[in-house]
Amino acid sequence: MDVHFDSDWQLRPIKGDTGKAYVGLKAQDKVFIKRNTTPMLAALSKEGITPRLIWTKRTGNGDTLSAQEWLEGNLLEAEEIGLRNDVIDVLYQLHHSDSLKKMLKKMGGSVMSPQKMLKEYLENLPEALISNQFLTMVMQFLQTHIPVFRKAEKTVVHGDVNCRNWIVCQNYLYLVDWDSVMFADPAVDIGTILGHYVPLSNWNQWLMLYGIQATAEEIEKIYWYALLSMLKEIKKCYLKHDRPKMREEIIQLKRIYTG
Repeated sequence: MDVHFDSDWQLRPIKGDTGKAYVGLKAQDKVFIKRNTTPMLAALSKEGITPRLIWTKRTGNGDTLSAQEWLEGNLLEAEEIGLRNDVIDVLYQLHHSDSLKKMLKKMGGSVMSPQKMLKEYLENLPEALISNQFLTMVMQFLQTHIPVFRKAEKTVVHGDVNCRNWIVCQNYLYLVDWDSVMFADPAVDIGTILGHYVPLSNWNQWLMLYGIQATAEEIEKIYWYALLSMLKEIKKCYLKHDRPKMREEIIQLKRIYTG
């Protein structure tokens, strides 16, 4: 069913995880609209990390709608992410942007330590996952190998850099869906990319291109965040009743954990 928030724009829901995304239509105009997304969009748009922000409007019931340019592009395939240097470029720019740090601090962005992230994963964890011996073994490993987190070294991280959130348009790469943006160790995003899309044998090369010296301590930290990102994805798939995708994630987790 169409949704109207004023006399001009017509909103049509887009299927997705949050139910907060719409196609906005008015005459010949077409935009992507997100409801109650992060106020960071303006700064991210200015940096060229996410599609251009066109306008922001507040509805009568207090919601905020943000419209971005509609881009005809493609989602990155899982096989592409580990091979594209522009993925590294976007993440480096995000993690090293002073203006984004200032904006997120002004917004009161949350600081997520590894302890907080692990606690968040364990909250309302389904019994089926708790009783899985392999997943429990991985979780126990994480609990006993929590990496050092120095708040002074925190950066802006996306928090969900899976392939579904990378869009290529006219060979330009954008990172979208910023509902999980936070202050944390950049290894959160890096671990997600390496754990899901880069063979262990290529981690050192990827990190070198990003600008990180692949010391044993650094690798261990990224490995920790990679495992956690896969556990979180398994939990998400289970709650969405997406068993085929969940099995794929478990297979990849076993590949990394036993590799």
